[in-house]
Amino acid sequence: MKSLWISTLAAIVVAASAGAGHTRDDGIDKARADAFDARMFARPPGNKAYACFVRRYDAGHLAQHPKQKVSAIKLLVSAEIPPDQETTNYSFRLGFKYRHRPGDFDSSGDCGHVVAEDTGKEIRLGCGVDCDRGGIDVALSKDDKSAIIRLERITVWQRNKPDDEGTDALNTGADDKMFRLDRADAGECAELVTDRKELAALHHK
Repeated sequence: MKSLWISTLAAIVVAASAGAGHTRDDGIDKARADAFDARMFARPPGNKAYACFVRRYDAGHLAQHPKQKVSAIKLLVSAEIPPDQETTNYSFRLGFKYRHRPGDFDSSGDCGHVVAEDTGKEIRLGCGVDCDRGGIDVALSKDDKSAIIRLERITVWQRNKPDDEGTDALNTGADDKMFRLDRADAGECAELVTDRKELAALHHK
């Protein structure tokens, strides 16, 4: 069921942006989008590229942020030009552990370039889970070594549980509005990928 929702959203995104390349209705031109992509993926993405970011919070950090719900978090951003298309599709996979709850939780969806409303000029990836199930914004640090995730609400699923049993939501809290993740080898995010062909491609990046 989750995969059907994601496929539906992907179709909507592709249909809305077909023939437009990177240019979107919010006025981001191709040159600016390409420059952001080269920073995100540490090179021009070409036909397929991945960027992995990871953060595991130590006891000291958690002690300073007693209301933080998340103890570890991973983000995999993907860019791909499908064989039957000419435009790049962007997607994300998010995995995390709660601080006081067992289990691994995941979310995923599609992304597009957006201009940050709070700065008026910074380009980010705006990523959403279909059916108005929330999402995240992904920016980069000035040195491109970290991803900055901002969220208000995102639907998540507990890994290895049926969708109708494992559905949950990570909502903004006092210490969960923003996460800074460090760039990591793509293999660090392999657990977020379930498709065997994509997993093989990830390990070769």
